[in-house]
Amino acid sequence: MAGRMDGPRLFLVCGLPGSGKTTLAKAIEERFGAVRFCADEWMEALGIDLYDAQRRARIEALQWRLAQQLLARGLKAIIEWGTWARAERDALRLRARELGAAVELHALAVPMEALLERIERRGMESPRIEREDLRRWAELFEAPSQDERALFDEAIFEFPAAEGHPGAAMRTIQ
Repeated sequence: MAGRMDGPRLFLVCGLPGSGKTTLAKAIEERFGAVRFCADEWMEALGIDLYDAQRRARIEALQWRLAQQLLARGLKAIIEWGTWARAERDALRLRARELGAAVELHALAVPMEALLERIERRGMESPRIEREDLRRWAELFEAPSQDERALFDEAIFEFPAAEGHPGAAMRTIQ
C-alpha cells in the first residue's frame, strides 16, 4: 500500500490546539477531495461548548462512523481530532486497515510559544486557552514514537510550508 495514491485512505492529523491540524487537513481535503472531519467545527456549528467532552465524544463517534462508510466505498477521509493517545490512533488505523484503506499519520510538532500565538490569533475558544492549559495538555499528549510511525503507510502528501503561510512553522513527523 505504501505510496499508493488511489483507493481508500485515512489521513490522521495529530497535534495539540494551534498546531495547524485544520490548515493541514484543509490542504489535504483540497488536494485529494477527501472528506474532512473536525469535531470543533461541528460543535461550533451546533452551538455546543467546545469543552463539552461528552458531546465531543458523541460527535467524534458519529464522524468516525461516517468516515468508515467513506473508506468502505473506496474514498478518502481525514480525521483531525488531535488524536492525542496512541490507543486512539491504533484503533483508527486498525479499523481503517480492516476496511482495506491505507492510513497516513501526520503528527504536528509546534513550539509552545507558536501554539499560544496561533490560538490567540484565531480567538475561537471560550474560555480562552491559557499557557497552563497547553502545558497540561502537552503532558497528556502521547507523541507518536518511531515504532508507532512505522505502522502507518508512507505519506502521499507533504504540506507545502511556505514562508508567511500559517503552516510554515509546523513540522509533520512521519
